[in-house]
Parts: sequence; structure tokens; C-alpha cells
Amino acid sequence: MGMSGTHLTRRTLLAGATAVALGATTARAAAAPPAEAPRAGEVPEIWREFTRAPFTHPQIPYVGRVGRHGGAPRFPRPRVVADVTDYGAVPDGTTDCAPAINRAIADAGRAGGGTVTIPPGTFRVDDVIRIGDPGVVLRGAGSGRTTLYATKSLTELIGVYGSRYGGDKSAWSWAGGLIWLAPRARWDSLVAAIRSRAWPFEGWTGNRRDEWTALTSVEPARQGSWTVTVADASALHPGRLVLLRLADDPGHTLLQHMAGGGPGPASYSWDDKTKLLSYVPYEWPVRITRVRGREVTLERPLPLDVRPEWDARLTTHVPELTDSGVEGLTLRAAETPQSPHLLDKGYNGVVLQCAYDCWVDDVTVTDVDNGFGLVAASACTLRRTRVAGRGSHHPYFCREGSHDNLIEDFTIEQRTVPAPPNTQLHGINVEGLSSYNVWSRGEMLMGTFDSHRGLPFANVRTDITVNNNGRHGGDANAGPLFGARFTHWNVRVTNGRAGLMRIDGLAPYSATVGLNTVSEFDQTDVPDFTGDLHSRLELYGTTDAVRPRNLYEAQRELPR
Repeated sequence: MGMSGTHLTRRTLLAGATAVALGATTARAAAAPPAEAPRAGEVPEIWREFTRAPFTHPQIPYVGRVGRHGGAPRFPRPRVVADVTDYGAVPDGTTDCAPAINRAIADAGRAGGGTVTIPPGTFRVDDVIRIGDPGVVLRGAGSGRTTLYATKSLTELIGVYGSRYGGDKSAWSWAGGLIWLAPRARWDSLVAAIRSRAWPFEGWTGNRRDEWTALTSVEPARQGSWTVTVADASALHPGRLVLLRLADDPGHTLLQHMAGGGPGPASYSWDDKTKLLSYVPYEWPVRITRVRGREVTLERPLPLDVRPEWDARLTTHVPELTDSGVEGLTLRAAETPQSPHLLDKGYNGVVLQCAYDCWVDDVTVTDVDNGFGLVAASACTLRRTRVAGRGSHHPYFCREGSHDNLIEDFTIEQRTVPAPPNTQLHGINVEGLSSYNVWSRGEMLMGTFDSHRGLPFANVRTDITVNNNGRHGGDANAGPLFGARFTHWNVRVTNGRAGLMRIDGLAPYSATVGLNTVSEFDQTDVPDFTGDLHSRLELYGTTDAVRPRNLYEAQRELPR
């Protein structure tokens, strides 16, 4: 997708972006990383390489169009159609206002969308707040002025939720929110499955991954292509959201491709990674922007090659939730101790599921088991979000094939009480073949970069200050920690711990650029793949010296 002023050349725009990046700036007002020898801003060679081939670079993914509507800087302001106080909500902190809030949201959906306002004050809610219709925005008066006080867990409200992989784990440890954005029919089917103890898949093709129809097959194409050739374009039109579906073959060449290919992935033992194998086919939602004959242009470039052996198709999916958001409020859960690891009761924050082009802005969650979740969500933006209070299991989680999301200006506060025994802190999580997600401009006073196995690939963490005291999770049968094209760019580690920050010895075909000096202690990992990982380490031992400072923002300045 081109940017305004497309008469400018790539060289002109790149020169401007580089000039800005090389300008004098001050460091963020955050906890200072370990002192490094002062160095002027430096442009690494890998950035120069990337600008010459941004859509096909072997180590750095192209993420310049992630987020809602390609990373649009402003969210829409649909007209106000309801105020929750007109439905009986009372900001006294004791009256259950969930029925009133949900009625107002439902009426907005029936009206074709619009904004539902919540005035300043504390509103008690004894049920899930559900947004299930497109174009509906729930807007408080600001995260410091409007509070929803949630008194019950998802276990109490919906029921026990077991893992589809067996055992005694609670799936509320990684799923569901007390504010839950999901298509109405999809949410209903999920809840029905949970209550019947038929633990579901959670993504775009239904509880059993069978709610899809092929629209057309796709001819071979290369990763980074914006246009594909299809066998039959009769069911396709600009604006339609489709799934690109790629199935693996018996030799697991699709999984090898996600890991960058070569001898290491070829010799890896894939067959016994049963949890990982359940994640394929890979399903990538994308909107069509143009159809000319059999040539179909997509709003983002292909995330992977399209090869005949992977039975590539464009397909239907469950109805999506689009253009809906939550803004300007705090969700505060009833103050309860953090549960033992994987036994969360579901005092969870905000979750987007089967959502596309949705957003969360200026929202804080406090005293939650899990903070902000992306579950089979794509092209969504979380901006100015904060996790606070007694400590969370997953402050942020991104799973079940979530792609092309942007999480920016985020904060994980230091916990207010010591961690109880047998609990776990992860941080910013990504897993389950999730790809092309960006975490940008973050301050993590606790946690880690939790690559949670399940072969996530092509994800970016950039311009983040982190007290790296969390640990990653992930079952062994979920497969590798990292696929190809992970990039950590301008990361400031305040406690000097290397784990999951410096990834040149762990992640294949990936890049660590602009990281201060770190060392291994606490949880230490070994690479999943043997041989040369073909990963890059540049400007190591520097603090905030790399230019451009923010990889995502610099990519946005590049022309298509």
C-alpha cells in the first residue's frame, strides 16, 4: 500500500528518515540500563541491507503495515449512540452495571455501530462485558477517570475451562477476558463448547477447524509478494477478508520454511511435536484490495512462500469482528491472590478474538490473572495500555495464529505484592505460529520476551526497556521457541540478563541489533536447531545508539 506523496522516490524518503533517525535525541525517562561507553547514533549495515530489499530480507521481517488499517495513527470516532447511565448503570461501585452496559452495547450493534459512553466513576460489573458486533466502540472518560470493577472470574461466570491437550490445566490461563471482543456467533459457540466440556479450537475456522469453504486455489508465489494469481477470482472482490490457508506436507517442509529452511530445520524432529502439528494449517487473514482477472492484490505482502505442496487456498472463515474498540477506562478485578501456575480462575483483562482491524486505546487492567490477549486476532492495534496491580501470569499474550498486530506505548508495572509460591510471570507472550506482530515503545518493569514455543516467527520487539526477570513457558511438544525473522531492535535490559533478549544464538535467520551488554543467568536456553543459525548480532554493547531507533516506525517511512 503506498503512502501519501508517492511521487517521492524511495531514496528521498529513506534519506529523510535516516536524517531524522540520526538527529540528536534524549533517552527515554525509564530505569537506566547498565552503563555503556557513550556512542553517537549509528546505522547498522543490516538496516542498509533491509532498505534495499524490505519485503524479502532474510533476517528482518517487513512490518511496516501491521496494526489496524495498516497502522493508522488515529482511531475512528463514531457517533455516540448510547450512554450506559441511560440504561441504568450507576457509578457507585456497588450496583451491578454489567446488564446495563451490555444492553447499551447490544443496542449499538443493532443500530449498525456507534459509540457507547461510560462517564467518570466506578461501575461494578458482575458479568463479562461483550462486544460482538462490528463498528461498536466502548469509550470511558479516560483510564484515570472511568473504572469497571469486575467482581467475578470467568470460571464463575462461564465454567471450568480445560485444555484441549489434556491434563488439569485451566485454559483461562491463556484465554478469555472480562472485556471480550469477539464476533457474537463465535463467542456463543465457544461458551457452549466450554460449558459442554468439549474443549474447542479458538480460531477463524470454528471449534473443530471445519467451518471454512475453499474459494480458490493459489498459484505459487514468493514471500513478500503483494499480488497472487488464483485459479478462479469470481468470489473475490476488493474489501473482502479471506484466509490464506497453507497445509503442511508429510516432510514438514512448511514448518521448515517458517524456521528459515536449511540443514537445521530439515534435521529437526517434527513428528513428535504433536501440539505444534495441531496448529497447522497456517491461517492468515488478509483483506483484498484489488482484483484484475486472476490477479489479486492483498493489503499486506505474503508472509511465506506459496508452494504447490502446501495446497494453498483462499478460503472463507467464521464472521469476523471489525472496526470495534475499547477506549479510556480501567478494568480492576477483585483483589485475589495470583493462582498457582496454569490454574488461573480467569480474572482476565481485555481479549480480542477473531477480530480484525479492531483496537484498544488508553486502557489499564489491574489485579488481573492475564492482561491483554490476542487470540486468533489480526491487524489490531493496542495503544497506551498498562498492566498494574498484584502481578499477572501473562501480562500480554498473543496466540492461536494471531498475525500483523501492533502493541505500542505499553507498560507492565512492578507488582504491588510479592509473587506467591508456584506462580509464573511471563511478560509479552507470542506462540502458536503467530507471526508479524510488533511490540514497540514499551516499558517493562518486570517480565520477559516470552517466546512460548509453538514456532512463532517474523515478530519484532523494538524500542523497549525491560527488567528481564520473567521466564518463558511452552510445552516441549509445542516445538521450537523461535522461527525465522525474529528481530530485537534497540532493547535496553536494566538487569543485564541475556535470556530471550540476545537471540543470535537461539533464533534462526533472526537479528539482535542495538542491545546493551548482557550475560546468561537464571533460565538459560539452547538452540532448537543444529548448525549455523544464520542470525545477526549488530551494535551489541550499546544503549539507545542504533539508528533508526524504532524499527517499526522506520519501516513505516519506507515506500512500498
